[in-house]
Amino acid sequence: MDSISARRGTVAAMLAFAALAGATPASACVGEQDGHTWKKRTSTKVTSKMYAHRLITRRDWARREFRCLDSLWTRESNWNHKARNRWSGAYGIPQALPGDKMGRAGWDWRVNPRTQIRWGIGYIKGRYGSPCGAWGHFRSHNWY
Repeated sequence: MDSISARRGTVAAMLAFAALAGATPASACVGEQDGHTWKKRTSTKVTSKMYAHRLITRRDWARREFRCLDSLWTRESNWNHKARNRWSGAYGIPQALPGDKMGRAGWDWRVNPRTQIRWGIGYIKGRYGSPCGAWGHFRSHNWY
C-alpha cells in the first residue's frame, strides 16, 4: 500500500470513529486547501476509541463488542485517561483498582491512554471473556 492509500484509509477511519464518538467530521479531518495542508486536532477521547476499536477487531470479536466496551468505559471514566475515583482510588479509562496494576501493560500507565486500553481489554478478556460480558456484569452489579 502506498502512502497516499494509507493516508486515505486513516482519514476514512478517523471520520468513521469521529462519527461513532459523536464528533463532527471536521474534528477529525486532514486535508489541503489553497495549497496549505491543515490538520484539525482530534480529541484524546476519539483517538482512544479508535485505538480500542482496532484492538477489538484484531481479536476477531464482533462489532457489538466495541459498542459494549464503549458503553462500559463511557460510564466508568468517559474515556478520560486521567479519571480517578476519589472514593475507591480506581484510575484511568478502565478504572483499574488499584491503578498501578496497569503497570503490567507499560511503565507509562498513568499518562498513556493506549497502555490503559491494552491493559483494560486484557483484563476484560481474562475475567469476563468479552466486553459484552463485562458490560452485562456492570449492568447487573454496577461494577465490573
